Amino acid sequence: MPATLSPQPAIITVQDQTPAGKILHELFLKFSTHRISAAELIRERVRQEVESYNNRSEEALLRHSLVIPTARGDIVLDPQGKKHKPVDAETQIAIALKAFEQNGFFILADNRQLETLDETVYLHEGLIVNFIKLTPLVGG
Repeated sequence: MPATLSPQPAIITVQDQTPAGKILHELFLKFSTHRISAAELIRERVRQEVESYNNRSEEALLRHSLVIPTARGDIVLDPQGKKHKPVDAETQIAIALKAFEQNGFFILADNRQLETLDETVYLHEGLIVNFIKLTPLVGG
């Protein structure tokens, strides 16, 4: 019986963009499969951001992120004000999934908008996924 080769991990590029198309930040996500749902994409992205945030990565504190450490979006400091408190990945994932469902941001994969959490993304070399966070209009 011939040996079955397991698929090579897929590494995709994730870009945060403004609605006008300006790239704010870029990161790379690695998956062991070649097909994921929009929900899995969001989960993995948030897990990576939470890990960076909790490891006190300066980059995690300075860039555009789906992770919201508090209800107001502030950086959470310990009582001495020296470092931020860790955030819970599962809480942040739930917030991000709900935001996607309520059009707080949208996702383009190969310039195709993902409209539901169940929608499939086929991963391949060179795939660029754009997260575009929408800002509510004041007084609207």
